[in-house]
Formats: sequence, structure tokens, C-alpha cells
Amino acid sequence: MKISRVALALFFAIAGANHFIAPEPYLAIMPPSLPWPKALVYFSGAAEIAGALGVLLTTTRKFAALGLMMLLIAVFPANIYAAFHGMGIGGRAIPPWLLWARLPLQAVLIAWVYFACWREPRVPRLK
Repeated sequence: MKISRVALALFFAIAGANHFIAPEPYLAIMPPSLPWPKALVYFSGAAEIAGALGVLLTTTRKFAALGLMMLLIAVFPANIYAAFHGMGIGGRAIPPWLLWARLPLQAVLIAWVYFACWREPRVPRLK
């Protein structure tokens, strides 16, 4: 499970850093009803980086995992908004089927966080 946890940390660290490096795609999927879109993009990026670091440490792992799962739920409306309204990166439109296929990915990511960090399998011990 350690390899999965390290891969998870890398995934979220890279995704979080990308919120600062290239915030435009994240801004494009922000529902207009949300205030301070750029601040929310930066906040979610910082939360992803903090979660990535947190899952690597035993003392903060469960708290960080819970935070990442809550974050994935919190950003789900933006993914729904993208599926309904479209999204572009670098002036190129993302195919609608890909935006719709992305929706179940949130559940997969939540499951990955849960199984890699929260519910670690017990190894049977020989007597």
C-alpha cells in the first residue's frame, strides 16, 4: 500500500502545483455563482499539496486523507459545470465525452485515497 500512497501523494502534489502554474483551466470550470474564483483555485491547489504531504506522514495520514476526500467532493460541482458548459485548455476545447467521463473519476479518486490512507489492509500474522 505504500507505493499506492506515494503515487497518490505525487498525483495530488502535481495537480495542486498546476493550480498555481496554470490556473486558467480551473478558472474556466468555476461555476459563476461562486465568489473569488481565483482565490478558490489557489486554495484548492494549496489543499491538494497539503493533503499530498499529509498522507506521507503516519501522524497526519488520516486527517489528510479525510481532507482530500472532502476536497474531491467540494470540487465536484465544478466538474459537473464543465460537463454541462464545456471547457478549454490552451484555446482547445476538451471533447464533451471526456468531461462526462471525468465525473465518475471523482469516485475513483475518493476510493484511492480511502484505501491507500484510511483503510489499510491488515496483514495476517503467522503464529
